Amino acid sequence: MENSEIRLLLLDFDGTLADTRRANTLAYLQTLREAGYTLTEEEYAAKYFGMRCNEFLTRYGIADPGERERLRLRKIALYPAFFDTVRLNEPLWNFCREFQRGGGRVWIVSTGSRANIEHVMRHLGLGGPAGEVPADRTDGTDGVHGAADAPLGRVDGILSGLDIPTPKPAPDCFLEAMRREGCTPAETLIFEDSEIGLEAARRSGAAYIRVRL
Repeated sequence: MENSEIRLLLLDFDGTLADTRRANTLAYLQTLREAGYTLTEEEYAAKYFGMRCNEFLTRYGIADPGERERLRLRKIALYPAFFDTVRLNEPLWNFCREFQRGGGRVWIVSTGSRANIEHVMRHLGLGGPAGEVPADRTDGTDGVHGAADAPLGRVDGILSGLDIPTPKPAPDCFLEAMRREGCTPAETLIFEDSEIGLEAARRSGAAYIRVRL
């Protein structure tokens, strides 16, 4: 492929590079059900999908910050139980690998938790930037991203929800990834699936493509 103009690909993770919609939904529903709350899959998909956890729980009506944090941690704990429903967007990832072979760079830019992202990536056979310590490993073993972690290849960078204080639809996360790679919006192509992600991409000034899984 021709890389003379586009030097950087920025990918949302949930719903773009990986179809995690059902795993996320089921983990949230189980978390809420255990706490005595009621939410259907249809309601979550229509009103809350793509939001950061704290924003989702706040809009759902849980006002107590302590309760929101407890539910957030419980959701993280439950999430891996639903990994059998997660699927890699293979056409997009194959495109990214070809782009990398041509000298391009590929980043994940997501509102999600980095630990969650890396956990799912490892489940799918993908790796983070070489030499970085994975955020979801705290035991000191197998300490950095290596070839064994990434039989299908690795991304060149990850920006997650906690890295950028202003969430999508603000473009800050995309602009920060561009800054770190020394790229302009004209040299960047963004892949997104949600309305708030697409709005953030539009505001960044970069070209963007809507992904439908």
